[in-house]
Amino acid sequence: MQLNKEITALLQLVDDPDSEVFETVANQLMLYGKEIIPSLEQLWEVTEDEDVQYRIENLIHRALFAELQQEFVDWSRESSPSLFQGAMLVAKYRYPELDVNSLMKQLNQIRRNIWLELSHYLSPLEQVNVFNSILYNYYKLQGHEITERDANLFFINHTLESKQGNAFSIGVIYLSLCELLDMPIFAIGLPRQFIIAYFDSLYRFQSPDTDPVQTIQFYIDPVNGMVYTQNDVEIYLRKIKAGHDESFFQPMSNPEIIVRMLEEMALTYNYTNQEDKAKEMQQLITVLKGEIDLI
Repeated sequence: MQLNKEITALLQLVDDPDSEVFETVANQLMLYGKEIIPSLEQLWEVTEDEDVQYRIENLIHRALFAELQQEFVDWSRESSPSLFQGAMLVAKYRYPELDVNSLMKQLNQIRRNIWLELSHYLSPLEQVNVFNSILYNYYKLQGHEITERDANLFFINHTLESKQGNAFSIGVIYLSLCELLDMPIFAIGLPRQFIIAYFDSLYRFQSPDTDPVQTIQFYIDPVNGMVYTQNDVEIYLRKIKAGHDESFFQPMSNPEIIVRMLEEMALTYNYTNQEDKAKEMQQLITVLKGEIDLI
């Protein structure tokens, strides 16, 4: 962007020792949005004072974070927000220069390899076994428990590149592939776990005009592809004394999945004493909850 006299004057005050003056300057600079970032980067390069450099870095982060919040708003307002797009926005928090096209190409390559091995003659469980074999054996995705509290494991670009992820990052990849392959697998609201389930649609032939009844055939742990039965899930719910709520077995919307992902990230940042980042996760959650009707 072309520097005007006001921007030039504001940039000259970034090193002002008075914190109130600096905050006023910072707020004025933020009005220019992400367009101010190149000017801040140039200022950082010619600044030798480390404290002032730190101020500039924070200003750049504030501008990027404000832009990210708006991107989340725009995404949540789409008629059918893409889960993969939502997860890429999450990754942009850590990697603002994320190569979106490269990630989409990687996802489509995985989709193609799975599609070549699938057949309509396979049963649902056989289809999932083929899917899992390619994802976990051929591509060697390795899942880690969320309790490891490693923030990097949440970012899908990190997962695709390093083959290391957790239930959320691998789960998003799994669900996005299922959507592309038209497989009826969705995330469900099971407490304390991020689990996906294979849904079967039962049609009422006596009343063909009514909506089909969706039932869960089995459950899948995205960490490792392990398949669980209804009995396994019932035992788990009794173990954690969660009762039996129908909402536990309903498909989650894509914005709901991203909110749960951000909630776990906030816990991770709190656990690792990164309170500022935890607060920013809460801000993103607030932004999304303000835009969608969460159950």
